[in-house]
Amino acid sequence: MSRYLALERLLQRDRAIVVVGTAAVVALAWAYLASGAGMDTEMMADMPDMAPMPWSPPYAALLFAMWWVMMIAMMVPSAAPVILLYATIKRRQENASGGAMETWIFLGGYLLAWAGFSLVAVLAQWALERTAFLSMAMASTSPILGGTLLLAAGLYQFTPLKGACLRSCRSPLLFLSRYWQVGRSGALRMGLRHGSYCVGCCWFLMALLFVSGVMNLVWVIAIALYVACEKLLPFGRSLSYATGVTLILSGAIMLVRSV
Repeated sequence: MSRYLALERLLQRDRAIVVVGTAAVVALAWAYLASGAGMDTEMMADMPDMAPMPWSPPYAALLFAMWWVMMIAMMVPSAAPVILLYATIKRRQENASGGAMETWIFLGGYLLAWAGFSLVAVLAQWALERTAFLSMAMASTSPILGGTLLLAAGLYQFTPLKGACLRSCRSPLLFLSRYWQVGRSGALRMGLRHGSYCVGCCWFLMALLFVSGVMNLVWVIAIALYVACEKLLPFGRSLSYATGVTLILSGAIMLVRSV
C-alpha cells in the first residue's frame, strides 16, 4: 500500500512538473510576442506602406525566431492533452525511469516539426517581400493574394489530408497507441510525428497571417483559440467545415471586389 501511495505521489509530482513547465514555455512565448518579438511594431504600424527592411542573416534569424516562438505560443496549448497523456503513460510503465525527461524530448520533437514549418514560412515571407506582396506591417498588399489564400485555406478544410491530420490531433490515445516507440529516440520520433500531423492540420490557417499581418496579435490570438477549439471540442470537425465555408466565401468576395 505504501509503495502504491509513493508511486501516486511520484506521478502527481511529474505531472505537475510537466504542466508547470509547459505552461511556462507558453507564457514566455506569448510574452515574447507581446513585446514585439524583436521588431519595431510601432514603426511598422505607423508606416505600413514603407518598403520592408532589407534582408540579412541576422534579420532572417530574427524572423525565424519570431515565427517559431509564435507557433509555440499558438500550438502547444492544443497539444497539451497528448503531452500529458504521454507523461502519464511513461510514469505508469513498469520500471519506467526518466519519464519526465522523455516527455520533454517528446515536446522537443513536436516543436522541431514547427521549426521546419517556421523555416518554410520565413522563405515564403522573403519571396512575398521580394515581389512586393507584403507591406512593412508584414501584411498582404494584394487583394488577389489575400483572396486566393482565404479561398485555398477554405478548400483545404475539406480535404482528406486535413481530416486525417485533424483526427490524429484530436485523438491522443489513438495516436500514442498506434505510434508508440520506446526510449528517448522513440520519444523524439513520436513528438516529431505528432508535430507533423499538427502542421498538416493547421499550416494553411497559419498562412492566413500573411493576409492579416504576421505580427497582428489579435489575429494570432484568434487563430490560436480557433485551433484549440477545432482540436479539443467534441464538434471540432463540424467547426472545421463551417470555417471552410466561411473562408471560401470571404476569399471569393475579396477576389470579386479586386476585379
